[in-house]
Amino acid sequence: MGISKVLRQKFAGFSEEDRARLVRMGWEDRTTFDAIAVQFGLSPNEFVHFMRTVLSANAFSRWRRRVFEQGQLKNEKRRGFKVTRFKCSRQSVDGITKGWK
Repeated sequence: MGISKVLRQKFAGFSEEDRARLVRMGWEDRTTFDAIAVQFGLSPNEFVHFMRTVLSANAFSRWRRRVFEQGQLKNEKRRGFKVTRFKCSRQSVDGITKGWK
């Protein structure tokens, strides 16, 4: 099944940095689909299509399994806690995480 022309144009509008950020947000457990929708305007379904286009088949399969098994983490209404920030508490403004080598 292919991607619609409108969705393909929407994905083409993202810069390389935005694409890399979206992939990182997709792999992060703390980032919800709602946060992705606010920052980039992608619905959860559109985001799954995006991940399918940028990841290899094997990586997409692993990501999809992870999101399905831990779906409560990507769904703000279903998770048992509230996140009030977009970054790790150990992460500085420039994106470097303290304590990691």
